[in-house]
Amino acid sequence: MQQIAIILGAIFIASVINIILKRFDFPTIIGYILTGVIVAEFFHLNVHNTEILEYVSEFGIVLLMFTIGLEFSFRELKVMKKEVFVYGALQVLITGLLFAFMATLLFSMPLRSAIIIGFALALSSTAIILKILNETGEIHASYGRKALGILLFQDIAVIPLLLMIEIFTKDVPLQALILQTLLNMFLFFLLLYILGKYVIDRFLHYAVATKNQEIFLLAVFFVIILSAAVAHYFGFSYSLGAFFAGMLLAESHYKYQIEADLSPFRDLLLGIFFFSVGNRIDLSIIVDHFGQIILLLTGIMLLKALIAYGIVIIWEQKRTAFKTALTISQVGEFALALFVMAYGNKFIDETTLQIVVSVVVLSMIATPFILKNLKRLADKLFKEPVRELIIEGGHFNNHIIVCGYGPLGKEIAKVLKHKSFQYIIIEHDLKLYEEGVQNNEPIFFGNAAQRNVLQSLDVKNACAVVMTFHNLEKIRLVAQAVLDMAPNAHLVARVRDEKEKKVLEDLSIADIVVSTQVLSKEMMDRLLYCHI
Repeated sequence: MQQIAIILGAIFIASVINIILKRFDFPTIIGYILTGVIVAEFFHLNVHNTEILEYVSEFGIVLLMFTIGLEFSFRELKVMKKEVFVYGALQVLITGLLFAFMATLLFSMPLRSAIIIGFALALSSTAIILKILNETGEIHASYGRKALGILLFQDIAVIPLLLMIEIFTKDVPLQALILQTLLNMFLFFLLLYILGKYVIDRFLHYAVATKNQEIFLLAVFFVIILSAAVAHYFGFSYSLGAFFAGMLLAESHYKYQIEADLSPFRDLLLGIFFFSVGNRIDLSIIVDHFGQIILLLTGIMLLKALIAYGIVIIWEQKRTAFKTALTISQVGEFALALFVMAYGNKFIDETTLQIVVSVVVLSMIATPFILKNLKRLADKLFKEPVRELIIEGGHFNNHIIVCGYGPLGKEIAKVLKHKSFQYIIIEHDLKLYEEGVQNNEPIFFGNAAQRNVLQSLDVKNACAVVMTFHNLEKIRLVAQAVLDMAPNAHLVARVRDEKEKKVLEDLSIADIVVSTQVLSKEMMDRLLYCHI
């Protein structure tokens, strides 16, 4: 009865804390960790004396690794090869080696422990970053794509990090160990490939054919656990097996259905894992080393940001490099899993675990604040990049100004070109601008919200100005700048829904296209066409 009361108390505490934290846009990860701390301190229940909790939380990591593998797309890697294999690889290698070197030099750590900690600290929080960037729409911004590329490589880097722990745990000559590991890896891949091609795919096909969600979900869990068990048989971790199972199904027809069905289970089991992380935290150790934790937090985030900035600045403008660097400056959730695994294998002691876990948690808490104020920080430190507009062929007249050369801007430009309309594109993202130049578009680099830029494009003589971006603040700035110079200008903007349209009602925008309305009309037209 006491155990039931503690479980009910833990669920209630987790719910209340997360409800409060969501008001301030904190990730639920923080709520679960704080719940773990509270339960350990007040109910004296922790994973050291609750074996079932430890197994369940480990299964949460297995599901996390499976979903990471599921999101691992070779097509996406091909499109973003520079961001992934140049920015990402340099960030992980330089940051990991530097932190490992500092751990041995400043804290006299054994080399193996220093390498694990160093490379774990190099990882960033995929869950928090992608969630916030997707919500704000910044995932499609230049810095968002750079951050995504780096995060993708960090996900790939998890594989050698898991292997590294496996190798370090075995007390045999290194050369023989590497050969044995490579042989086992080859056999594991071969067996998993055969199972995937001849067994798993057919098995899932039969499960789908039943048209029963429970049977399909049961089949997916079987595949995950089977892959994890096969990996464990060859001497690897369950997590590694789950990761490759995800990769195996990433290119299949079932990918999105699996993601949708597994999401609630994964989030719940991950919540238990993060609860178990908080459950391990000893507040007395945190209080005793509080100054050291704050210094480490500041130093780690600052160094990560400086390294990322130094890498990205080689190829990109300062502003983009700065925003990318701050975006990935925190330490990620998988670092927590690596620290727990390292502690379980006696690579780090209890005190070190408490300190590094506290640093990770605090860096996660800081992340939403950093990302929400990213533009403000960038504006203070770096002016908006401006290039001189060189317009050949005299003044424009009766032309269309297209603001933005993103996916929508490209489509509009294609239609205007096909209909032989005179148009000009203005783009502020250097990469998109260069892409437009390569495509022989009449494109100019500049900020459409700046009046001198609009004047150079003869906005007073334009027959229309089209804003292709969906950032409300940017739409408002551009619209106000255009209307100040040309009060009768014909403005066209796009918004996501009616709520966003109402926000812009005070501006004299002639046409506001509501994306949801247009899409619903198009879909209904096609649906009705099918029935006629």
